[in-house]
Amino acid sequence: MSEPDQYLIQALCRDPPIHIGSAAHTLPQAIPSGGVNLNAVLYTAAGSGPHPTMLLLHGLPGNEQNVDLAQTVRRTGWNVLTIHYRGSWGGPGDFRFEHCLQDAAAALDWIREVAGDPALKLDPQRAVVVGHSMGGFVAAHTAAERPEIKGVALISGVDLGRAFGDGHSDRSTGRVDENVGVSAGLHILAGTSPPKLANEARINADRWRLTNYAPHLADRPVLIVTADDGFAAGSDALAHALRAFDGAQLTHCHFAADHSYSDCRIGLQVAVLEWLAKF
Repeated sequence: MSEPDQYLIQALCRDPPIHIGSAAHTLPQAIPSGGVNLNAVLYTAAGSGPHPTMLLLHGLPGNEQNVDLAQTVRRTGWNVLTIHYRGSWGGPGDFRFEHCLQDAAAALDWIREVAGDPALKLDPQRAVVVGHSMGGFVAAHTAAERPEIKGVALISGVDLGRAFGDGHSDRSTGRVDENVGVSAGLHILAGTSPPKLANEARINADRWRLTNYAPHLADRPVLIVTADDGFAAGSDALAHALRAFDGAQLTHCHFAADHSYSDCRIGLQVAVLEWLAKF
C-alpha cells in the first residue's frame, strides 16, 4: 500500500494511537472580537505538538458545520479551530458580512496570542484557512490580507456580490432569505435581516469580488472545490484568475453534489486531505 493510501486510511478509517498525557481534546473557547466573545471550538490533535492549525469557517448562516471534516483533519495531526461569527447561532453581537471578516482575523490573532499554551498545542507559523460557502469568501479575503497564512481552501466559495448583490433589491433579498430562513421562521442570525445583508453585499460587490484576491493568493497553495449548487461561477472565476498568475499551486475540483456535499462527504474530505498533504 502506498504512503498516500495509508495517509487517507488513517484519517478516514482509524483512530490515532492513544498518547498518554497528550491525547486529542475538544475544547470550547471564547475568542474576543468586536467587543464580544465568539463561541468557538478547538479540536486539538493527539501528540505533544505544537501542531499545524486549520481555521475552519462556516457559511451563511452555517447549517453545514463540516464537523466531520474537522474530525478527519484532526486525525492527520492538525488542530482545527471553528468559530461562530458575531450574532450567529446564539452568539452575542450583530451579524454583518464585514463582522465575519473581522471575526476571522480575530481568530487568527487569538491563535498567535495563545500559541504558548501547551494545552492548546498551536503552531501559528503553520496555519491554513478553509471556508465553506460564505466562509470560503471570508477565507479568501483573510488569506489575501495575511501573507503568513500558508494556504487557503474554498469549498463552494461564494462571491457575495455575484450571489447576493446583483442590484435587484427583491431578488437579492430573496436569495439571502433562502439561505438564512427568516421567512421560514428561523432565527439563526441576530441584529440583521435579509434586506440588510443583501444591501451590504450590493454596496461592497466590487470590493469583495473573489477575483480581486488572485494576485495575493497566487504564491500559495489554493484549493477550490465547487458543486452543482449555483455558486460555482465565482469560484471558477477565481481559479481562472489564479491560472493567469501561473496557477501552479492551484488545485481545482468539482463534485456533482448539493451545497452541503450531502452525497460526497467522503470525496470532499479526500480532496481536502490530499491538499493538506502539500504542507
